[in-house]
Amino acid sequence: MDVAEFVETLDTEGRSLVAAAEEAGPDAEVATCPGWQVRDLVRHTGMVHRWARTFVTEGHTAYLQDGGLPALDGAELLAWFRDGHRRLVDSLASAPRDVECWSFLPAPSPLAFWARRQAHETTVHRVDAQSALGVTPGTVAPDLAVDGIDELLRGFHGRARSKVRAQEPRVLRVRATDADAVWTVRLSPEPPVSERGPGAERDGGAAVDVDCEVSGPAAGLYLALWNRLPFPTVTGDASLATLWRETSEVTWS
Repeated sequence: MDVAEFVETLDTEGRSLVAAAEEAGPDAEVATCPGWQVRDLVRHTGMVHRWARTFVTEGHTAYLQDGGLPALDGAELLAWFRDGHRRLVDSLASAPRDVECWSFLPAPSPLAFWARRQAHETTVHRVDAQSALGVTPGTVAPDLAVDGIDELLRGFHGRARSKVRAQEPRVLRVRATDADAVWTVRLSPEPPVSERGPGAERDGGAAVDVDCEVSGPAAGLYLALWNRLPFPTVTGDASLATLWRETSEVTWS
């Protein structure tokens, strides 16, 4: 996916998020985020949108603290969200392709990073907002889901701060059944090492012995890996799926 596609996704998903939030009401519990009400979700996502936009529009090349959560609620909070979302979409769409600013995951460019990251941030939280309505949230396009799985496995959990660790070397495979996409995740006492494809032993090219495979449609896997849904299908040692569920949370701070 390219920058324009990510920006279009961000635009659509943000509008869907705030529509669901408005329908659910600020007091509604967010089923996919235990302990959060809709107001918490809207405040968080709106804050992230403004924080992200700051890097792109002001060209900061080092990490900056976010601006904090607003005390707004109700209609004022929704208006604040809509304004920040619109500004982020417009800023990403109009930014120079060679803009230089801080980012925190590998990407072809800082602009590509921020467009991608905010598209996925907003998509996952749109699902959260729709879960507060007590209905099944709308799906995620397979190509976006595949990209999001890649960002999560090879980006977020490729960092030293990932807590997905195993005492002994184990292999988890992630397979999207509707997109011809597979990832091999090697677990150990160190941060996970993920690669796109079925994987092969580096010294002899032999097939990898997989301890557990999670599989299903890309959208279901995407949301399961973000701990929003159960894994569609688990084969092999299910304790590795449980390990993922218990240790893979990506926190803001």
